[in-house]
Amino acid sequence: MTPAAPLWTPSPERVAGTTLRRFMDFLGERAGRRFADYADIHAFSIAEREAFWSALWDFCGVIGEKGERILVDDRMPGAKFFPDARLNFAENLLRRNDGSEAMVFAGEDGSSLRLTWAELNALVSRLQQWLAAQGVGVGDRVAAMMPNRPETIAAMLATASLGATWSSCSPDFGVQGVIDRFGQIEPKVFIAIDGYFYAGKRLDLTDKVRDVVARLPSLAAVLVVPYVGIADEVAASVGDKATALPALTAEYAAKPVTYERLPFNHPLCILFSSGTTGVPKCIVHGAGGTLLQHLKEHRLQCDVRAGDRFFYFTTCGWMMWNWLASGLASDATLILFDGSPFHPEPSVLFDLAERERITLFGTSAKYIDACKKAGLAPARTHDLSSVRLITSTGSPLAPESFDYVYEAIKQDVHLASISGGTDIVSCFVGGSPISPVYKGEIQAAGLGMAVEVWDEAGRPISSGKGELVCTRAFPCMPVMFWNDPGGKKYHAAYFERFDGIWCHGDFAEWTEHGGIIIHGRSDATLNPGGVRIGTAEIYAQVERIPEVVEALAIGQEWDNDVRVILFVRLREGAVLDEALQDRIRREVRSGASPRHVPARIVQVADIPRTKSGKITELAVRDVVHGREVKNKEALANPEALDLYRDLPELKK
Repeated sequence: MTPAAPLWTPSPERVAGTTLRRFMDFLGERAGRRFADYADIHAFSIAEREAFWSALWDFCGVIGEKGERILVDDRMPGAKFFPDARLNFAENLLRRNDGSEAMVFAGEDGSSLRLTWAELNALVSRLQQWLAAQGVGVGDRVAAMMPNRPETIAAMLATASLGATWSSCSPDFGVQGVIDRFGQIEPKVFIAIDGYFYAGKRLDLTDKVRDVVARLPSLAAVLVVPYVGIADEVAASVGDKATALPALTAEYAAKPVTYERLPFNHPLCILFSSGTTGVPKCIVHGAGGTLLQHLKEHRLQCDVRAGDRFFYFTTCGWMMWNWLASGLASDATLILFDGSPFHPEPSVLFDLAERERITLFGTSAKYIDACKKAGLAPARTHDLSSVRLITSTGSPLAPESFDYVYEAIKQDVHLASISGGTDIVSCFVGGSPISPVYKGEIQAAGLGMAVEVWDEAGRPISSGKGELVCTRAFPCMPVMFWNDPGGKKYHAAYFERFDGIWCHGDFAEWTEHGGIIIHGRSDATLNPGGVRIGTAEIYAQVERIPEVVEALAIGQEWDNDVRVILFVRLREGAVLDEALQDRIRREVRSGASPRHVPARIVQVADIPRTKSGKITELAVRDVVHGREVKNKEALANPEALDLYRDLPELKK
């Protein structure tokens, strides 16, 4: 069998010009050796973690005191990286204060906003002064219900500069969804937008802001940011504790931002699990680990350089927003977008990429698949010559989507499928700008991340499918879960399966090239006949069929076994007749295996997904089995669950 040819291979000149190659030379000089390729430096980054992370700090010019010790108490959980360090996250992002662009915002409604580094510093200063006047200091929480706008990033930086802890969600969350998150962490200040635009609609948030504020008794102050032009009215509806941003900026004159330098693991932000099995877990991330990990991923894994124009399609309720914001630490200009990626035209994000000369174009696997199904071919309609890297995450990128990117978007581009999670606010596996890209594969484990695939018995395997684990401690492990005495929930989330080993909950497989394939979440893995099957393997085959817009697979308990049930949402006008069902089954059988073939195929009008756009197999599985879904507020479209209740097709 002829080995698969790579879809893209960086030229020797491109490899030589990467930041990763410069870092390999920098580290090699320190270590007295030469690193030949990615596998070589990755092996060193695991075997000599202290040398690796120390060199990364120095290479990236982290602002702060590093201290002498790099790692103590090397275990999981419990390891402490840079225990003597003192730094401030915001200080490392606000390195510049000049007239070049720091951020560019584009709204669905056609509005735009550009901030220079000097203007960003001035806004952060005013917000910092106002927050301090409300009594916000080290350890306090600031919560925001905001779209992906420059003011949101400025507010995060002002919060971090004071040593307070930031948390955010997007404005499409329902009131209960906001309270389920922020009610747990008792913020001192709440920041909200007055409204937003989506799919051609103007959405007024007056009632939602008022209701949320009424249910957060810990609040000392509320800040309302204008977008739809009613910030004063929204602030007035809340009462005396509320201020609109224009009044704040008029009251405080800009001055140099001050920074509270704190320990490496000082809480920077709180992210929330998006599951539907109960109230979201509050995952606390430290300033130092987040900063170092993002610097590594941006500069080394994504080759982000000074002056690059860095875009990710994300909301403030997804960890990719935090990842995007950190791009400032690499001296990149952030390109922010808020709204529907298909309104008013399906090409809106590619229009933005062309107009703003984006260099890193970040999106989701679902977006790429939707573009493919819509027949978009930006390689023929847009000038994307500036784009060096396309990243995809959120769910596994199907092999056919790799082909689509190179055929219809851009031929000479580094395509990096990346995967990690809210749990580490970063990636376990991702891109390598010095390595080839193979169809359907994530290129490599991240530097410093001791990723392995283990079988059911806890043994590492080099082929076949198993659990994605990390066997050595790393700096961006969560500091803790909020309100988790003794760390019981934290331990149960990652270390209960294999003692002292991080078990991430992904079903994965190594490839012959040293890459990795994610087959879906292991808690959603199907087990017909006792054989583990990843849902992504089914989706990759089914979503190749033009009539299928998207699909969701679960295992239904049936006749003392588990049978595969496939739900499909079809394009308008398509019908799930016997012919289409046969085609789906043939495609799955030939592209995956006979065990993957669904026992039942059911057409549905909608598929439930989380606020960050991920389909939620577990919630559907619970509904099908008559079990309660405990946290419907985690879903963007909870009403879709009713479509799966008491289906006659699943009773025979």
